[in-house]
Amino acid sequence: MEESLPLRDRLNLETARITWLELERYFAGGKVIHVDASLDLVAVATGIAEDNTHLIQQWLATQQVGQLRDEIAIDWANRHPDHLWAVVVAPWVLVQERLSP
Repeated sequence: MEESLPLRDRLNLETARITWLELERYFAGGKVIHVDASLDLVAVATGIAEDNTHLIQQWLATQQVGQLRDEIAIDWANRHPDHLWAVVVAPWVLVQERLSP
């Protein structure tokens, strides 16, 4: 039944909390894409899955989306944030730290 859902809805269902320890091996493999908290994680995942070049280039140019930088990885490794959310758009793991309310 999930296959009949629109892509955005399927990706939303696949979004989940994740810990740094779970992400670490993907980061080591260069597979983690950081999504700025100002963006909707599912919208970015949908844009990437649909290969929306215009949107992807815009996000890259504004540095709202990009490979997880070492300094953020070090911060997360030290801090163990509670609000990391991720979704897989193979081969990438898109991750975002949501600000707590």
